[in-house]
Amino acid sequence: MSIKSIILAAGKGTRMKSEKPKVLHEIYGKPLLGYVLDCVNGITDENFVIVGHHAQEVEDYVKSNYKNAKTILQSPQLGTGHAVSMACDELKNYEGLILVLCGDTPLIQQETIAKFVEFHKQNNSDITVMSTIFENPTNYGRIIREPDNTLKCIVEEKDATSEQKAVKEVNAGIYCLNWGKIKQAFSELTSNNAQGEYYLTDIIAWGKKKALNVNAYILENNEEIFGINSRINLAQATKILTKRVLNNLMTNGVTIVDPDSTWISPDTEIGQDTIIYPSTYIEGKNKIGKNCKIGPCAHLRGGVEVWDNVKLGNFVEVKKSVIKSNTNVGHLSYIGDSELGNHVNIGAGTITANYDPLSKVKSKTTMKDNVKIGSNTVLVAPVTVEEGANIGAGTIVTKDIPAWSLGITRSPLKIFTDWVKDKLR
Repeated sequence: MSIKSIILAAGKGTRMKSEKPKVLHEIYGKPLLGYVLDCVNGITDENFVIVGHHAQEVEDYVKSNYKNAKTILQSPQLGTGHAVSMACDELKNYEGLILVLCGDTPLIQQETIAKFVEFHKQNNSDITVMSTIFENPTNYGRIIREPDNTLKCIVEEKDATSEQKAVKEVNAGIYCLNWGKIKQAFSELTSNNAQGEYYLTDIIAWGKKKALNVNAYILENNEEIFGINSRINLAQATKILTKRVLNNLMTNGVTIVDPDSTWISPDTEIGQDTIIYPSTYIEGKNKIGKNCKIGPCAHLRGGVEVWDNVKLGNFVEVKKSVIKSNTNVGHLSYIGDSELGNHVNIGAGTITANYDPLSKVKSKTTMKDNVKIGSNTVLVAPVTVEEGANIGAGTIVTKDIPAWSLGITRSPLKIFTDWVKDKLR
């Protein structure tokens, strides 16, 4: 059965105190919306992102990064039920399953969504709501079940009785819908409430009236539905995600010397027996091989491919580069838009000058196998250092260096005897 998703991403996110749309705020260089889209990709064949606030920015991000996603404008924004209804024209002949998710929940995992869909199918559900348990469920809509354990209704806290408020099972805000049976609901929802909005939760009562099969699936790890509403939430979610990533890496044979000071994106792969030293920050999508040593205080900015037995020293920054096996990049160096061969040695303080601020063009630096670069060298891209060449310390490389050659730019050293003493007199 076909599965598509509708992702709600139209909100302004007032508490973020930002000109940027909430769903485009980033964790490890990837927008919150990207985490949700990546989660459903592989399960869905098409995704619809409902946009509103700064719609063009969100649309540009989606178009640039996801071929199987399409944005739909919600204007004006009249609630979550109204948001889902914006996709009805696109889905008027569709009879498969629809997943509804929020674009500000970056911690939800693909495995969880897969289990959720399987539960929906096994129970022959027409509507399945994801729920979870909170010891303190304040401010969440409560899940009220029938005697046969199916879902009776969702009661918002302001409308709940004292008995209902004691319920710890709450609405997690993710839905699985048999679209052929449910789509009619979105033309029949009403806005008879204090906010004058159309609520997605109202489809539960609608489904019950139609004698549809309505269920709730309990998510075990309630951290996964953590929503981002403020900068504080953003920092909290980053810590939760980081802990998940680091624990997974350590379980699979990577040494993290100090998890409390190490930050690694979930889109980074790291091979066994690699050691990540303290205060290292790795963002974006990267692949690091086996038996490497990274840091301390290293920064990988994305698009980095590191082969086996590589050492990136302290205060090394790398971006959009390939570093092949048995290569060493000394401390205080910057490697950007570069390809380094096997058995290359980069001395401390080496810089690849990859950016021309006038043309705004970034160019490539290539260092072939067995190249040795002396400390405090600047390689002005585009430039190639051929196999086995050596570059003397303090050199500025502005043209290609032939294989097995020495490149050096160095003024003669002048020594003025007793110059200091003369000055002090």
